[in-house]
Amino acid sequence: MEIGVKDLRICFIGDSFVNGTGDPACLGWTGRVCAAAMSQGHEVTYYNLGIRRQTSLEIARRWRDESEARLPHGCDGRIVFSFGVNDTVLENGRPRLAPLESLRYARETLRAARELRPTLMVGPPPMPDDEQNQRIASLSQHLALLCQELAIPYLDIFTPLLQIEEWREEALANDGAHPRAAGYSALAHLVQDWPAWRSWFA
Repeated sequence: MEIGVKDLRICFIGDSFVNGTGDPACLGWTGRVCAAAMSQGHEVTYYNLGIRRQTSLEIARRWRDESEARLPHGCDGRIVFSFGVNDTVLENGRPRLAPLESLRYARETLRAARELRPTLMVGPPPMPDDEQNQRIASLSQHLALLCQELAIPYLDIFTPLLQIEEWREEALANDGAHPRAAGYSALAHLVQDWPAWRSWFA
């Protein structure tokens, strides 16, 4: 078996979709992509740092301390971010974060992270709500432009997951937001097929 990167440590930082909420296997997409890398002979230590209901602001406040504690000097440390859905949730008739706020905190986070470690950004997934999806789609497009500006690889998962029935069906049958095993498996395959992710194991 071909052996890949040694002692690769990856922090996955974000919200409940990073956490894998709803997956009965307790793997989500982050566990699945790392299990796949391990099965191919790569040595990976992965840290799931997804917290339910967190917005870009809350993630901006915690990511540095949490990642630096897990990626000590001398290790091959990487960071993958994924957030944004919670920013678009309506509370008292308005999004929890205005779009400009979301982008400000995302810029602050991503700009600092890329100076520390190789960094990737996975966009926000769709919800089973057409109105919210308009806000998520717009945020995803702006995050893609931001990442392009910062030279950080960005994976749009919103568009392809809209076409995957299991994602919506499982979310509706579960808690109205989070899929179960099939949905997370579909998301994991999108990440595994992403050239920017694969390049970490070349």
